[in-house]
Amino acid sequence: MARRIAVVGSINMDLVTQAPRFPQPGETLLGEGFVTVPGGKGANQAVAAARLGAEVALVGALGSDAFGELLRAGLLREGVNLDHVRRLDEVASGTASITVAGGDNQIIVVPAANARVTPAHVESARQVLARADAVLVQMEIPLEAVEATLRLGRSLGVPVILNPAPARPLPAGWLEQARYVTPNQHELATLLGADPAEDFRALMRRAPVPVVLTRGHEGAWYREQGEPAHQPAFEVQAVDSTGAGDTFNAALGVFLHEGLPVAVRKACAAAALAVTRLGAQQGMPRTHELDAFLAG
Repeated sequence: MARRIAVVGSINMDLVTQAPRFPQPGETLLGEGFVTVPGGKGANQAVAAARLGAEVALVGALGSDAFGELLRAGLLREGVNLDHVRRLDEVASGTASITVAGGDNQIIVVPAANARVTPAHVESARQVLARADAVLVQMEIPLEAVEATLRLGRSLGVPVILNPAPARPLPAGWLEQARYVTPNQHELATLLGADPAEDFRALMRRAPVPVVLTRGHEGAWYREQGEPAHQPAFEVQAVDSTGAGDTFNAALGVFLHEGLPVAVRKACAAAALAVTRLGAQQGMPRTHELDAFLAG
């Protein structure tokens, strides 16, 4: 049977401009390319989970604008249930304006409709969360909606995976509601109010909740009890790391029923496949591709 995944999170249209360099204040500069790309951590994780064979429902918000129509259509094509994605007339859809130059980028995110996701909105999706095998939530929506998701998932007995990005300090009482948190080292230090230079294994031991820590080309570390365990990364030729973290989180949720070590291994493999292709959602692998990769 397909796993049932509920995602509570953001939906954005990424507006990506390529330029020879970043313009100075007040300067007009000719760009080298422009593309619109569906994004937002909630939408990305929903698409990644759907491609891995899960039955996915997304809880979020869109504006009633052209970007909202495009984003909605794309998610429906991927098979994501949008019954709890609200269409708001008074605000625009979320956007991320990204300028890429010299291998670096500058980003301005306008949450817009994403900022209107409320605890009441989450509560209205109670039945969706109740029947889920896992719930994924990130921090590109208001923190009160994140807390509502954590507490509702705990009360329903459904494992909630908190991807704490963008990182902000959270009360320990909130973190304890999650089944797992999935930060990188900087995000974990921010969550705990600690020094990012502190050894990451020590940070994992101090966390009030089991941690699955992503380490980029080193793979991932995970801990439920005792000492952290290591899952090495899969060696691939990286092309674009955009969306790799979202792919990792989605795969972790989809395969969590197989046990944490197996889920982390498959999540690392899915993320490795994602970085071999351009784009966030475009590069996310499907089930047969992941199976073939692991078999090989």
